[in-house]
This record gives sequence, C-alpha cells and structure tokens, in this order.
Amino acid sequence: MNGAAADEPSAKKRKVSGSTSGVEVKYTQLFINNEWVDSVSGKTFPTINPTDGEKICDVSEGDKADVDKAVDAAREAFKLGSVWRTMDASERGRLIGKLADLIERDREYLAKLETLDNGKPFHIAMAGDLELAIRCYRYYSGWSDKIFGKTIPLDGPYMSMTRHEPIGVDQAQFDKIMGLIESGKKEGAKLECGGNRVGDKGFFVEPTVFTNVNDEMTIAKEEIFGPVMQIMKFKTIDEVIERSNRSLYGLAAAIFTKNLDNALMLAQGLQAGSVWINCHNVFLVQSPFGGFKESGIGRELSEYALHEYTEVKNITIRIPQKNS
Repeated sequence: MNGAAADEPSAKKRKVSGSTSGVEVKYTQLFINNEWVDSVSGKTFPTINPTDGEKICDVSEGDKADVDKAVDAAREAFKLGSVWRTMDASERGRLIGKLADLIERDREYLAKLETLDNGKPFHIAMAGDLELAIRCYRYYSGWSDKIFGKTIPLDGPYMSMTRHEPIGVDQAQFDKIMGLIESGKKEGAKLECGGNRVGDKGFFVEPTVFTNVNDEMTIAKEEIFGPVMQIMKFKTIDEVIERSNRSLYGLAAAIFTKNLDNALMLAQGLQAGSVWINCHNVFLVQSPFGGFKESGIGRELSEYALHEYTEVKNITIRIPQKNS
C-alpha cells in the first residue's frame, strides 16, 4: 500500500468477497516505480483468507520480467544526477517521515487488511506490526542527515576521509507445521495436547505441546514457526548451552528465571542473535534484530541496520603542507 497513490485513477479497487466484513481491497496490482501496474504477463493469482479458506480477491502475479522492471527503476534512481541522489539528506528524511504519517493515518485499515490476509489477531497487527512500522520510518527519517564519515590522521603528507555510501500464514505454512507435528508423533515424542486443525476449514493449528522429545527429533531441530512447543528436560546450565548450540539456527532465545547469574551466563553462552530475559518477542526500533548461523542473516532495526545498506569508501588526498 502507498498513501501517495491513494487518489491515483489507474489503481483498481475491488470489493472483497467471502466472510470479510466488507473490507475493501483498494490495490491489487504491482507497485513499481511509484505506480500501480499489471504484471507484464497479465497473470493473477487468488489470495486466500486463512480463517475460512475462501478467496479474498485476485492480485497481479509478478515474475522475472516484473522483477527486472523494478530493478531497472531502482538503478535509475541510483544513477548519479538522479532526483533521489541529488536530494538533500534532510529532504529525504522529511519524505520518510511523511510516509510514517500516511501509515499512521491509514493504520486501522492496513491492520484490517493484514488480519484479513494472514489471519493474525487484529490487535497484534494494529498495536504490533503497524506500530513498529511507523516507529521504524520515524526513527530512520532522523538518521537521514546523520550518516557521516570520519577524517583519519595518516603518516606523511596525506589526509584520509571515509564516506558511507548506499549499496546499490498460508496453506503451505499450514502443511509444513502439520507435517512437523506428524514427524514428532512418528519419532516417539508424546503429544500432550493439540496437534490438529482448528475447526474444519481455514489454516489455523491448535496450540500443540510435545514431551519426551530428544535432540535428534525433527521437531527439536527445525524452525517450526507455528504454535508447537517441545518440552525437554535438562540438568545443568552448561548442558542447556551445549545442546542449544548444536542447532544450525540461532535466531533468538528466551530465558525465564529469577536467577540473574544464570540468565547472564545463558545470554553470553547461547549462539543466538537476540536473547530475551523474562520476556519474549520484544522488538524495539532502537535495538538490533537478527540471527546467528543459518537463521536471520544480517541485522534489522537500530543503527546496526544501516550497515546492511551502506559500504565504506576511503578517500586519500595528498596535501602540500601538513599542519595537524
């Protein structure tokens, strides 16, 4: 969605079908180079309401040709002398802040669309996803004119400086989760509760708990991204660290304890990009988020995310006389 295109005459508006309380999907095309366009192939695909499995609407189906168009547009914007490259950094920040204002203006509508499309509770979309998006844009709008390099003292008649320049829930997930639940049953874990679809349609899975789980079971090794809990016993903190670090993944860990020494020992020992102590899933724009090993490559949020989108250029100048 893009607030700047709200009154664009070419944008197609379609009423949502099915049991969706009359929410209107205003844009079903691809957004490329600041305009809504049909896919090059003209193909569309249905997007499905995960609550009841009914079609919401048809949206444009992008493929390689559409990706090429988007990349070409990005390259044009990146060229020396382009409007974006010659724009003052403070003006870029103002535009990013304006986007935050537009998202906030349409926050309730966007949250309804998010809930309609992926089935998450409305209050999470409203107070979680949209809130974080708004804060992100406002946070980075403030960074626009504060990304600067350094001057470096060198031996001899030289001066060096650096610049930071830009580098240039669905059916499938439901099937994946249900497949992992079945693997837990087959591999000997004890299903304590859940393990089924909620109702007879839609793609929601019951809260599921397994016990008698060992480290070699699929449900102990794979990232499930579903409401499935594996309860595993341990004897020592060192054992927890050693067993956890065998995993190929290291996105996040949550520790619940009243013992601060144990909490800090675990936080320092676990190979995870984020460690929460006595809390879980806390995402704040000022703190970085990302994983270790094969999960969560790079960093999002905070100043650290800026390093993912810039590269350092060193410039060295020979000077006639050195005075400092």
